[in-house]
Amino acid sequence: MPDELQALGRAVKYAQYQQHRALDSRLATAGTTLAQWDALRAISRSPGASARALAAATFQSEQAFGTLAGRCAAQGLIERRPGNGRRIEHYLTPAGERVLKAGHQIADEVLAACYSALSPADRATLLDLLQRIGEGGGA
Repeated sequence: MPDELQALGRAVKYAQYQQHRALDSRLATAGTTLAQWDALRAISRSPGASARALAAATFQSEQAFGTLAGRCAAQGLIERRPGNGRRIEHYLTPAGERVLKAGHQIADEVLAACYSALSPADRATLLDLLQRIGEGGGA
């Protein structure tokens, strides 16, 4: 059983690795990276969010997200505005909206290819199983 669980963990990690490599490669054609595009998605979902909230939404440390947000701001993709106290709020710029939109189209194409071996029912089952694992909290 332990060997089977380790094989399962490695298979999930490998699938994620393949997906991320394909996304990062294709997103470069839109002038962005997977990390930047993910940050744009998070900001789009929660305009005005703090770095802390956006770091959590993008699975990064606050420091890593701050560095990433600084690069996005320097590229004119986001705007950082003072909020209450020391809080910095994040918003997409029109350029950020364009990159986000291009990224969505690329992601749809890449993910369709990544999951092409699965039927719609298999994809629904996989999603359900992964969500159940995520809800379990893990170790």
